[in-house]
Amino acid sequence: QLQLVESGGGLVQPGGSLRLSCAASGFSLDNYGIGWFHQAPGKPREGVSCIDSSGGTTKYIDSVKGRFTISRDNAKNTVYLQMNSLKPEDSGVYYCGARLKIFKFCTPTAAYWGQGAQVTVSS
Repeated sequence: QLQLVESGGGLVQPGGSLRLSCAASGFSLDNYGIGWFHQAPGKPREGVSCIDSSGGTTKYIDSVKGRFTISRDNAKNTVYLQMNSLKPEDSGVYYCGARLKIFKFCTPTAAYWGQGAQVTVSS
């Protein structure tokens, strides 16, 4: 069974940090671009950060540049999103998605999706 599983979400105070993980099972991520997508209540899912299959190309939405870092460890079949200096507007569900090679514009066009990880930034 092909599956992506997110972990690492939780409740954090403004200014805090979290690291999300996206682990694949049933298939290798080696040939897949991976994206992290944020969905706030009542809003559409939007791309936050994407990384291509080689790890050589990364994209970030402007609002997270300098605060979030996407990385991948193909040996562990896992992609990470390090989130620092978190703000209340970063709250929502974070989904990882996979598609072959690359998310060209980091839009939510994944072939495979995880179940989502809740992130709440609140004092």
